[in-house]
Amino acid sequence: MCAWLRGHVRPRPGVCTKHVLTLFLSPPSPCLFPSLPAVSKWDLESFDYQELKSELTEVPASSIFEERPSPSHPATGDMATGCGELVWVGEPVTFHKAETVAGKYGVWMRDPEPLPPYTRETTWRVDAIGTDIRQVFEYDNIDQFMKGYPSKVHILPRSMESTGAIVYRGSLYFQRRNSRMVAKYDLKTEVITVQKDIPSAGYHGQFPYSWGGYTDIDLAVDEMGLWVTYSTDKAKGAIVLSKLDPETLEVEQTWETNIRKQAVANSFMICGTLYTISSYSAPDATVNFAYHTATSTSKPLSIHFKNRYGYSSMVDYNPTERKLFTWDNFNMVTYDIRLSMI
Repeated sequence: MCAWLRGHVRPRPGVCTKHVLTLFLSPPSPCLFPSLPAVSKWDLESFDYQELKSELTEVPASSIFEERPSPSHPATGDMATGCGELVWVGEPVTFHKAETVAGKYGVWMRDPEPLPPYTRETTWRVDAIGTDIRQVFEYDNIDQFMKGYPSKVHILPRSMESTGAIVYRGSLYFQRRNSRMVAKYDLKTEVITVQKDIPSAGYHGQFPYSWGGYTDIDLAVDEMGLWVTYSTDKAKGAIVLSKLDPETLEVEQTWETNIRKQAVANSFMICGTLYTISSYSAPDATVNFAYHTATSTSKPLSIHFKNRYGYSSMVDYNPTERKLFTWDNFNMVTYDIRLSMI
């Protein structure tokens, strides 16, 4: 085995039993990436992540929610063709399971509007536990992803934080570690092209979702473009939602909702509407609230959502595939959805 692999890759059974801790969730074939730069080491005692205890901090959002219009903002505009309101979420379908402790939670995604050389089958994955999260695993297609062999590993020039990253129009958008700055990383040229602070956003554990994980800043994509959810001191922990220009990362429009961020487990955008999930651990959770940017109003929902593996740390929507992508306790999962016709 080449020297680069020793201490960095967890070998397949029968090859080696040492160095079980690894920064790779699924090992590439030996010496596949000998030119990768060194990655900082860490151990079980130095994991830089935050988990809030479900028993103590996961509060039903209904206990703090008051349904009323938010302060007036102009509507975002007409919804995309085929848009509607979420009415059903299907059963979870598992595509892959992480093999090491680094994969307890993370983020995986496909680009709804890919640019060459990427396609709608290209898949990316990031393991979100570590003191210096920089590795982005790229897979040419879903079969390669399911087998666990990346075609390429990107090393980000700046560390990212948490599970709020997304891929859109050939770039990875992510929150820089321990800051309110969002960066745009061009996956083809492998450089950060834009980075911008989200004004007044809390970060690094100030306003996370109920499960923790420094999920203060969460990026999303839907039929209408690029979004970011967060909170501020002024909003007193309520979810603030902003529409971003994907080229410049400038804030185009902002809404302050009535939904307390730490009282919901996660959120995602569909057709300009923000949806939240009641629990990251309950087997029978629900999509429990919707916030419509077109009317600046919220309403409670009760749409079944199953946390099959008991720890959903990432939920995102892919508008091209019309599926939810989630990371549930080491498992990479999708859900079919159904929208009402409007």
